[in-house]
Parts: sequence; C-alpha cells; structure tokens
Amino acid sequence: MELDILFEDDFLVAIHKPAGLLVHRTKLAKDATEFALQILRDQIDHKVFPVHRLDRKTSGVLLFAKDQETNRIMQTQFMEREVGKRYKAIVRGWTDDEGTIDYALTNESGSEQEAVTHFKTLLRSEINLPNGKFSTARFSLVELNPETGRMHQLRKHLAHIFHPIIGDRPHGCNKQNKLFKEHFSMMEMMLHAEKLTFKHPKSGGDILIQSTIRGEFKRMLLELHLD
Repeated sequence: MELDILFEDDFLVAIHKPAGLLVHRTKLAKDATEFALQILRDQIDHKVFPVHRLDRKTSGVLLFAKDQETNRIMQTQFMEREVGKRYKAIVRGWTDDEGTIDYALTNESGSEQEAVTHFKTLLRSEINLPNGKFSTARFSLVELNPETGRMHQLRKHLAHIFHPIIGDRPHGCNKQNKLFKEHFSMMEMMLHAEKLTFKHPKSGGDILIQSTIRGEFKRMLLELHLD
C-alpha cells in the first residue's frame, strides 16, 4: 500500500488515511497487519510521530511530525484546542439545521471528561428504502467541528442525539447497519476527517490541510442522494 500524502515539509507530513487502516500497532486489534505509521515511515524513509489519532474506521487527514520537538509542539496545540478540525458524516434521520452537543463522556479509566461538538446540517434526503415499520428512510449529511478530542467523541455524541453515524459499530444502530450491509453491500463507517487548520510549529504561518471524500463514502453520497 502507498499512502496519499496531502502535505509535507521538513517538520510535518500529513496523509489521507483510508478507512480500516490503524494509525499504529495496538493490542486491541491483533488481526491488523498494516499500520499508517509504519507504511508512511517506509514510504518517505523517515521516522514519524503521530500528532493525533483517528479511529480505525474513520478516513481522512492524519498528521505526523518528523521529530520529537515538532511532535511536542503540535500535541500542545491539540491539547490547548488551537487546532481546527472539521469532519463530515452521514447519519440516520434528519438533524437540526445546526447545534452544539455538550455531553460529558467517560474515558477508559472511568473518569468523566468534558466533550463538546458543534454540528451543521449540509443536506437531507429521503429515499425509498423500507426499514422496519417505515416505508422510506431519511438521512443527513452533517459537518462536525469537535471542540474537544475525546475517544469516539463524534460517534458517541451523534448516537446521544439519536442520529447515529451510518456503519458505526458499536455506537450506531444495528438495524440500520444491517440494512446497509444487505442493500448496499456497505460495511464502512461514514465518518471522514476533512480538514485540519493550525499554526505551523516553526514558522507560525497558517496551515490548512484537506482530504477529499472518496471510496465508499463518496458512493454512499450518490446512493443516498446527498451529493
């Protein structure tokens, strides 16, 4: 596999991470044999450090530092909420025009953490796809701007407002996911990290990195009339 490099200079490198690819090796996914960190390191022949994380099922912009000092500066920017993050997701039902989900989440150690996500509805659709007692199915394409960066935050927040992301397991809707598997042969999660904005750790200049929607996400936009 060769990764699509979206941005590179002497300090940073950003890739488009395909859905299904882990950022790095983990005991939680013993089945995986390929990892973005190792593939990128071999591809550019340079040691890299993941500045942030994306879920295995999430596609889009993934940023790495080329040295430990750059990694430290960038991780501080993320922790201090100085990095702009924009995602797109396809969700069940019709979401409000816009809103903020302010709902604390519990981390792996059992501690409750503040979690805030802003969202905006871009498009809505209703298609002839019977599902349970309904003769049609409704979907929304939403833009998501997480203010915090908790584990599975967007997935949990959208499930919390009863608009789960299509293809999300275990936070999503099992009936909906089964419908997509049977009707569309679609097993991926419809969450894409579209954009990162931040200050360059050395020059201080504004950096914008974007990743276009592709693959199964793009196909589903067409199938669900959300294009």
